[in-house]
Amino acid sequence: MKIDTQVRCYNFPCMDITPDLHQMPSLELEPKSIRMLVISESVPVNPGNDYYSPGKPAYARTTLSVFRSAGVQAASMQDLLDQGIYFTSAVKCPKTSFSIQVDTIKECSRLLEKEVALFPNLKVILLMGEVAVKAFNSISIRVHQQRVVPDGPTYQVRAWKFAFNGIRVMPSYSQVGTIDKSKYGTIVEDIAKAMQLMLAEE
Repeated sequence: MKIDTQVRCYNFPCMDITPDLHQMPSLELEPKSIRMLVISESVPVNPGNDYYSPGKPAYARTTLSVFRSAGVQAASMQDLLDQGIYFTSAVKCPKTSFSIQVDTIKECSRLLEKEVALFPNLKVILLMGEVAVKAFNSISIRVHQQRVVPDGPTYQVRAWKFAFNGIRVMPSYSQVGTIDKSKYGTIVEDIAKAMQLMLAEE
């Protein structure tokens, strides 16, 4: 299955994004093989920096760094994909300013909801940053009429347990772009815990 043939925006109602650079992963995968979903903020302005772009894209470099620090053996994004770990962004078009409007996050969460539904064997979802948390909460509100992750600072809520339709949901910090050195260890810790959950009972 190719993700970009299953999930795509066609009307682009959002005002603070660049619709011409709308991006969905264009790769073949077996949906049943995916057990961990990692959701970051938004796709990069330069499509060549996205997770699965050829060469050494920026999103891949920082992601591989934190996953290797968490003890995961991986030299490429394909290595992570082969282990059942899939990466995507909450907002599928590049943002035009530092922050992203709430309405944009809500609108794009409808695409994210369709994307999540493609994977029947998910065990854990990592929400990397506030935008990912807000997007997933929008999904949860539509489905269950309540947030899956409550309001609160990430350093506090990441210590609690959350689940969505039986899937463990873990809020953390962004692992793409320039990573705050003070948060690097926390991100690594969250990834290591997510790996334990994904591999449990196998």
